[in-house]
Amino acid sequence: MVQKFVKVFLVLSVCIFTNAKASSQFEIEATYAILQDHLSGEILYEKAADSSIYPASMTKIMTVVVVFDLLKKGETSLDEKITISEKAWRMSQSGYSSMFIMLNDQIKVEDLLKGIIIVSGNDACVALAEGLSGSESDFVTLMNEKAEEIGLENTNFGNSSGINDVNNYSTVRDILKLSRYMIMNYPEYYTYFKDTTFTWDRTGGDPITQGNRNPLLYKNIGADGIKTGFLTVEKYSLASSVKVGERRINAVGSGFKTKNSRSRESIKLLNWGLRKFDTIKVARKGETLESFKIWLGKKSKIEVTTDKDIFLTVPKRKKNTIKAVVEYNSPIGAPVNKGDKLGKLFVYINDELKEEVNILANESVKKANIFSRLFMSFNYLVWGDV
Repeated sequence: MVQKFVKVFLVLSVCIFTNAKASSQFEIEATYAILQDHLSGEILYEKAADSSIYPASMTKIMTVVVVFDLLKKGETSLDEKITISEKAWRMSQSGYSSMFIMLNDQIKVEDLLKGIIIVSGNDACVALAEGLSGSESDFVTLMNEKAEEIGLENTNFGNSSGINDVNNYSTVRDILKLSRYMIMNYPEYYTYFKDTTFTWDRTGGDPITQGNRNPLLYKNIGADGIKTGFLTVEKYSLASSVKVGERRINAVGSGFKTKNSRSRESIKLLNWGLRKFDTIKVARKGETLESFKIWLGKKSKIEVTTDKDIFLTVPKRKKNTIKAVVEYNSPIGAPVNKGDKLGKLFVYINDELKEEVNILANESVKKANIFSRLFMSFNYLVWGDV
């Protein structure tokens, strides 16, 4: 009765042309740059993406990722108060970007996070690092451990702020990986990045309101992050993300000559990615993909899903075909538990295999009672149909 069953459930003609040709016709005025479709992970454009850079304040992306991680693990809370040390306070007096914390004040983790994310406060970085790890150097150890976990192959952090330190280096590719990781893993905290102002109602002083330093937030392009940077040696940099409808595009550029060119060229790069490419959803983890026949179960069919999201990014030109093929042994015998592996999904573009993922049961189905099983078996013997 068991047979190999193959079903083509998606055949879609799309407009597509090679990334190499697309990229060769586009140029950006930055020394280093990279552009990625967030959902598929497809790299749409790159320029010296693996060359070493000083990430400047883009370092703060990792600083907040470590804090987000501690929040997620329950090792701190947004309401926990951090006592401000002299070292952290002096950062607010040094002329660098600051939220202007006060010596010996006690500030909530959430306010310090906003001070980092929205106004790029170097004082807030040191305060959080010391408050959560005991010292900035111990916190930096956590940053580098997280970098290794994420797979940032050409990155090292020397401090929590990104201020001048030769041991603080990365690449635009690694900053892109870090940015995508943050958006995917901490969506509840990523929302801070789109806030355009932060008012710090400080103890013993008048409230201070500062604007977000990300220039793209003030443009009507769907930007909701991420982080600017500047160092004299590296000039201007920006990690950015734009969400339009269901699509999200992430970019990192460094070596912009001016603030204006940073804004202009980043918008140019993001818009190019949105205009030249489409993202197609083939399957999403947890969503029902198909229904398979099930044998001797309390239900006649079982809903299935994939063990990962599958999105394809396809540029807009020439006719190509995306085909998704389901392969499994039919029928599935009850009982089945949710999460059981039932088959495979193969995704092709122009008959070239692009993705191969497991198909899992998206629900549990118990075995039918003895009378129902006898009836089903008799029906099969008579009619040859399960």
